[in-house]
Amino acid sequence: MTVSVFDLFTVGIGPSSSHTVGPMRAAADFAATLDRRGLLTDLTGLRVDLYGSLAATGSGHGTMAAILLGLEGHRPDTIDPEDMDQRLAVVRASGHITVAGVVGVALTEDDMHLHPAIILDRHPNAMTVTAHAAAGREICSRTFYSVGGGFVVTDDETDTATSESEADHPLAFDSGQDLLLLTERYGIPISAVMLATEQPRHTEAQVRARLLHIRDVMQACQQRGMTRHGTLPGGLGVQRRAHDWYTRLSAEDSHRDPAFAEDWVNLVALAVNEENAAGGRIVTAPTNGAAGIIPAVLHYAHHYTPAGRTDPDDVAVRFLLTAGAIGSLYKQRASISGAEVGCQGEVGSAASMAAAGLAEILGGTTEQVENAAEIAMEHSLGLTCDPIGGLVQIPCIERNAISAGKAINAARMALRGDGSHRVSLDQVIDTMRATGHDMNAKYKETSTGGLAVTVPVNVVEC
Repeated sequence: MTVSVFDLFTVGIGPSSSHTVGPMRAAADFAATLDRRGLLTDLTGLRVDLYGSLAATGSGHGTMAAILLGLEGHRPDTIDPEDMDQRLAVVRASGHITVAGVVGVALTEDDMHLHPAIILDRHPNAMTVTAHAAAGREICSRTFYSVGGGFVVTDDETDTATSESEADHPLAFDSGQDLLLLTERYGIPISAVMLATEQPRHTEAQVRARLLHIRDVMQACQQRGMTRHGTLPGGLGVQRRAHDWYTRLSAEDSHRDPAFAEDWVNLVALAVNEENAAGGRIVTAPTNGAAGIIPAVLHYAHHYTPAGRTDPDDVAVRFLLTAGAIGSLYKQRASISGAEVGCQGEVGSAASMAAAGLAEILGGTTEQVENAAEIAMEHSLGLTCDPIGGLVQIPCIERNAISAGKAINAARMALRGDGSHRVSLDQVIDTMRATGHDMNAKYKETSTGGLAVTVPVNVVEC
């Protein structure tokens, strides 16, 4: 099943798509279920149990706060980040939330039950919400799995984020080989294949408008990141750098000399991921932890390619469609969840998607585009997820900048060739999945291995 580009690129909040966006969506769905079933009038209490990675790093990722807000009926694509702290302050002071905006019950972050050593079979990111009536009688209980990129499933569901995915479109694809055959059969680029899979639900004009909105949210995020300074939340004392970098770079490169292209790419990635770490408005691309890579490479496509300077809107649409096609393959064939396959599934997938998007914009053949995606992931294999203090800051922010550069290099390497290569995209995706399966759990977003345990910190967030 081809995953919709609008499932892969969704507007949300930081710092994590799997630990913040997904749990908020799950909690909001649970509250809506209680309302729909007419159970709110009987509701007297709630119990929240978090398992695996959600329990291990939930504090540093804002998971518990996101669940509280979700249970009140807030959703990550519509909640105002500026209002979140104010609402959470009220909840913490009163010790109560208002479920679905209707019924008040006692619940705070401290009331949630954490089970970091218990890994449920479906996925390492699991949460169970149970509603009780008078005398402790259970009236509803559901277990949710936050499987990466904001996608949430239950035991009887397949992966969905916004129900955009289409299963039976004639141009649907579930492998890189399928994608190449479709482009050859119809004589169209990868972006056009992806556009066609969206059109049963939207007109071409609607697809373009929605993608340009996604582009605009990305750009607004990077602009906010370049104007703010100070210390990121969480207790690590990480200083924002994007504002100072922007001030200096603007003075040094007022005419956009290509010699400074890499500096601008690094800056955009840092700015986006600093905003993500601060809980700001973000676009999952395909996850929050990797959210800076695609905006940074798209910035390069806009400013340093002939097509980007000529028609930036068209470039944004084609870039995001191509990136979305590659992202669909990772979501279908492997995983984009750091808790499931390590950071290769997050920044590795994003770098592969961005490399493909840039290769198409640079005029690459479909074989060269596929090669660019393969190169970027091949050299991300085995990348662990070991956030210090359970926070999406170190090494996550710099890792986005490094991976954006990797994506640009992969695209340029592919375009120097003729499209033929020994390792296919499908093979490297299958290898990523197998590598993630073999990876020790301490390197998969639990903050119990790697930098998270070798770098001393004064705060424990997980």
